[in-house]
Amino acid sequence: MASTLSKSPVRLLNPVGLYDASVNGYSHVGLVPSGVRLVFIAGQGGEDEHGTLDPDFRLQVRQALANLRTALAAAGAGPSDIVKLTVLIVDHSEKRLHIFGAEMEAALGQDTKPTCTLIPVPRLALDGMLFEIEAVAALG
Repeated sequence: MASTLSKSPVRLLNPVGLYDASVNGYSHVGLVPSGVRLVFIAGQGGEDEHGTLDPDFRLQVRQALANLRTALAAAGAGPSDIVKLTVLIVDHSEKRLHIFGAEMEAALGQDTKPTCTLIPVPRLALDGMLFEIEAVAALG
């Protein structure tokens, strides 16, 4: 099943023969045509604009996704332009996966989700940092 989002050049696919990744909030394949501008968003953590980091995992995820949307907007992009996400989670668990999924749904909507790799890590750049997300987006 393919999903093409209105003005975005990105095409996201979950091909027959692979399990349905949409139940876990991502797609297996992202296609970007030639001639588009790629936008690379550095890893966004749960710090607010003053550098404050809440110790709660859910609140860090929520803030990191808000930061991601801010960075995308600065480049003239939005959630539907995201092709690839990389997610880093400290002390990963299925509980944290479900929290991330719910926060993704709230932040990015119910449209087909971009490709995504989740990597459990022992720690991140800052003490107390539990979550980080980076993105690659494509603009037509």
